[in-house]
Amino acid sequence: MKNKSIEFLFKYGAILLLGVVLLFFSFYNPYFFTYDNISDILRSISIVTILAIGVTFTLIVDGFDLSVGSTMSLSTVVTASLMVWYEAPLLLVIIIPIFVGALVGLFNSLLIVRIGIPDLLATLGAMYIIAGVHRTYTEGYSIYNQMPLTSGGTAPGEFTSSFLWIGQGQLVGIPVPVIIMLLLVAAVYIILHHTRWGRVFYMTGGNVEAARLSGVRVNRIKLMAYVLSGIFAGLAGILFAARVGSGQMDAGSPLLMEAVAAVFVGYSVFGAGKPNVIGTFFGAALIGILLNGLTMMNLPYYAFEIIKGAVLVLALAVTYIHSKKKHA
Repeated sequence: MKNKSIEFLFKYGAILLLGVVLLFFSFYNPYFFTYDNISDILRSISIVTILAIGVTFTLIVDGFDLSVGSTMSLSTVVTASLMVWYEAPLLLVIIIPIFVGALVGLFNSLLIVRIGIPDLLATLGAMYIIAGVHRTYTEGYSIYNQMPLTSGGTAPGEFTSSFLWIGQGQLVGIPVPVIIMLLLVAAVYIILHHTRWGRVFYMTGGNVEAARLSGVRVNRIKLMAYVLSGIFAGLAGILFAARVGSGQMDAGSPLLMEAVAAVFVGYSVFGAGKPNVIGTFFGAALIGILLNGLTMMNLPYYAFEIIKGAVLVLALAVTYIHSKKKHA
């Protein structure tokens, strides 16, 4: 009976918790389950979900990327500087931060794949390096329209309406960030579950030696996973800058734990037992709904970290208890 309960919780616990939370907040506040509030929740989780997709790729290949928060911060300030400092065209404003994210992923893969540093240590070191780079680049300031420059005068450029539309606009009544998030989730799902590349990613994470003996170029797959993680962190940074209309320092740091929690909650969605993009989306949704509902209850913002940590611990507990029972 105990084993069946654990199995049930593992398969449906996250979905049941999501349903219970929705019902609780809907009864507590009549404004919670409205179109406007649900749109706000989806808009708020779009950045976390995109960031978490990158973490999902690294976990699939049995790695882990702690640097995504700093990479997102770097992407945010690079995006803002291209518009405000250099008046770059929109295409470059989007391409360059993605390229910067890919470079960070390449750097991480060099440390992990070529030098052999364990992924947690390598990406922890990279996290501090990237944080230092983006603070040095901005000289410790956030970037905004008409900001004063240390060299004198004010910044010549500003955030254009076409760029801000990416983070603040709507298309057929749906927030643009939500559409971007759903398209990315769908595309990654198709890649991971319906293409050869997806099977190779999961094969590499499941058993490196077996994958190598099967002819898989394991190092190349791991490199691709970390580069993809950097690219998604770059996309999250662009979306964040478009949403708030400024390049805030350390924008990605508070979102790192939310992204990691979303991925681990996703392990148990429908009993997947492994990193998967649909689970990651549900995990991000659960965290976003919790934070939104607790805000409506006027819970102090500094208590939110307790909730995030509790969700992560609960997800890890269910996952690892199930894993122990499965292999017992």
